[in-house]
Amino acid sequence: MHAIEARNIHKFYRRHTNRHKFMTLKSALVNRTLIQDLREHERFEALKGVDFEVASGKTLSIIGENGSGKSTLLKILSGISKPSLGEMITRGRISALIELGAGFHPEISGRENIFINGIILGLTKRKIQEKFDEIVAFAELEDFIDNPVKTYSSGMYMRLGFSIATHVDPEILLIDEVLAVGDASFVPKCLDKINEFRRKGKTIVFVSHDLDTVERISDEVIWLKDGRIRMQGYPKRVVDAYLEYIGKKDEKKAEERHQAEVEAVEETAAAGVEKRWGSGEVEISNVRMLDASGREKYIYEAGEGSEVVFEVTSRETQTDFAFGIGIFDAGGTCCYGTNTVIERFKARSLNGRGEVRVRIPRIELVNGTYFLDVAAHKRDGYPFDYHHLQYSFRVTSPHRDVGVVRLPHQWSFSGNIQLESGDSAFSGEDEDPGES
Repeated sequence: MHAIEARNIHKFYRRHTNRHKFMTLKSALVNRTLIQDLREHERFEALKGVDFEVASGKTLSIIGENGSGKSTLLKILSGISKPSLGEMITRGRISALIELGAGFHPEISGRENIFINGIILGLTKRKIQEKFDEIVAFAELEDFIDNPVKTYSSGMYMRLGFSIATHVDPEILLIDEVLAVGDASFVPKCLDKINEFRRKGKTIVFVSHDLDTVERISDEVIWLKDGRIRMQGYPKRVVDAYLEYIGKKDEKKAEERHQAEVEAVEETAAAGVEKRWGSGEVEISNVRMLDASGREKYIYEAGEGSEVVFEVTSRETQTDFAFGIGIFDAGGTCCYGTNTVIERFKARSLNGRGEVRVRIPRIELVNGTYFLDVAAHKRDGYPFDYHHLQYSFRVTSPHRDVGVVRLPHQWSFSGNIQLESGDSAFSGEDEDPGES
């Protein structure tokens, strides 16, 4: 038997327009104009024909970007909201943890809120009394249960809400992204409780951006996009498809930011910054950046390798020559520069067409757009051909360092300083990144 059946669920919201500015709810209902009278551009369709079923005892997770319709769907499931079209069928008592503090009266105590919420969820006063100590203990609020809930932190709100929702013995448990605001030490306790519900054969609908947890606890996953089900099925398959989509979207955004920064530099150049100069006795052409497989690439993740390649042509034999590269950030600051003179190469002969390659095993730069200079010149700096800020590339990084370069580093602390391991640990290749 199915605990939940969603049949062609649509949900419309009215956009604010002057045409309906003075419409009252009564007149709208009498004249049947609440939705029907709205023009296409005056309404927003949050859900667009959503169909799915959840078998009793199964866990369904719903993923998607912000604004995809996840929370709207959960509100319809809980009965907080009604579908504009379609039908939502549920079988069994529903307990929902959807909005932080929803259903709590801020002026009264946690104790009184437990009784009010329990009664709303269908329990008798006697049953609530039986479960009261267990609810308070699970929420870890023994010292605060008689304080007004308006004095609670967001973590305390979440703990109390989760504890009530899971101790009223529901057949269906609905959980939105509220776990994201919980205390880090309490979240594992919540997940243990969710797993306990699964073992007891309860039906769970879980909305979260925590894809690792989604994969771990779900029997099935729905990916919502723009109010429609984009994909539904085995958790690993759906999550991988969603991550691929997000990756491509992020890459596109990075390209757009990169292009905007490039155009800004080009505008500066047009205002008087010269981009190429030299005698022309040696000419540079076909400048490229390549990845490890030899393909052209201009967006790199921090730590990836690259190779700068360019062709040089000399019409006459040269015996005094050097090649150089420079990397500049979007503000024009030189991040790095080197040339064959600095690195003690001795020029012998250059004639005709040749190729220069500079391999960079790891690009350890922080997030941003960068510009590449390439040059051919004499040992004393006399320029043959200098290309300034003509080639750009972008570095993306999950880290939030500031500055220009991300230096290999490792934190350590004395025994009386207690910190949990961070998510941006960085160490040298020969070091253990987990060591502190």
